[in-house]
Formats: sequence, C-alpha cells, structure tokens
Amino acid sequence: CAGGNELRLADHIELSDFFRKTYGPTGAFNAKPFEGHRSWAGARPELRVIGYDARGVAAHFGALRRFIKVGDVDLLVAELGLYGVRPDLEGRGITHSMRVMYPVLQKLGVPFAFGTVRHALKEHLTRLLARRGLATIISGVSVRSTLPDVYLKLSPTRVEDVLVLVLPLGRPISEWPTGTVIDRNG
Repeated sequence: CAGGNELRLADHIELSDFFRKTYGPTGAFNAKPFEGHRSWAGARPELRVIGYDARGVAAHFGALRRFIKVGDVDLLVAELGLYGVRPDLEGRGITHSMRVMYPVLQKLGVPFAFGTVRHALKEHLTRLLARRGLATIISGVSVRSTLPDVYLKLSPTRVEDVLVLVLPLGRPISEWPTGTVIDRNG
C-alpha cells in the first residue's frame, strides 16, 4: 500500500502508462486522463494498493475519503476507483489478491467504502466481493458528479447510470442510506 505522497516521479510515469494501456482498449477517451504522466483521473487517491510482478505494475486499486449525499443523508465514505489489472493478466485470478485493500480501508475510520462500476462488471464483482459477503452491489441509483473541466456550453455536472458497490467497514450494510441519487459532494 502506498499513500499519495509516497510515489516518486518514476512511479507516476509507470502508473500512467499502466492506466493508458489498461483503460485504452475500452475507448480512447478513457485513457486520456492519464496523458502527461498523470497517475490519477479526477481526484488523487489518498491511498493505493499496487501489485507488481517482474514486468512492472500488474494491478492497481485506489481510494480517498470524501463526503457523498445519498438521498438526503451526507455520508463520509472511502471512495474506490482506478481499479485495473494489466491486460495480459486478466482471467488469471489476480483480482482476488486485491482483497488486501479491505483491511486497509477499515483503518480509514469510515463507515462504508463506495465505488461505481459499469454494468458489464457486475458478474466479475459479484464473484470477487459480493459472494464472499465483503460488498453489496446496488442498482437503480444515479450518481451525479462535477466534471473536472468546465465548458461554457455544457453542464458542469454529469449523471451516470452505474452500479454502486458498497463495502460495510464500520457499520452494517443495513445502515446504508436509501436513495435513488448519490451526489459526489464537491
């Protein structure tokens, strides 16, 4: 595990390359945030779990604490993101080793970890986390976010129809607030 300030320039360059190669096949737009040796897409992760092998970065998972609003309830969570496995390692079970993130998240002192995922990853995440009771996958929720760049003729926010992944860390899942819209405050 690495905190945000523990990475050297070479680490950011290697991670940037990893993300471009990992996210690029899903669309050129998805790789664009990592140009210029940037190792983050929007907000910088507070902590990262980085898996290495002889070829370099093999897998990555990031988290940061932030407030979200679920329905009418403001809630501090550890937001998960920047999940990736190097394409040559997909299907080899490396994602199971990323469960090492769970005890690290518990140390952040937040009631829940929260992440958004594409509908296409539902089965994968169900096998990895939900079946083991580590997480719950919630559908039917829209997530509203402020865009990183503002353009005069476009809305400064976007609303996504995604799956919501919730990991109970300090509270049981029964205490997750109900609501059909989640606002990423900020």
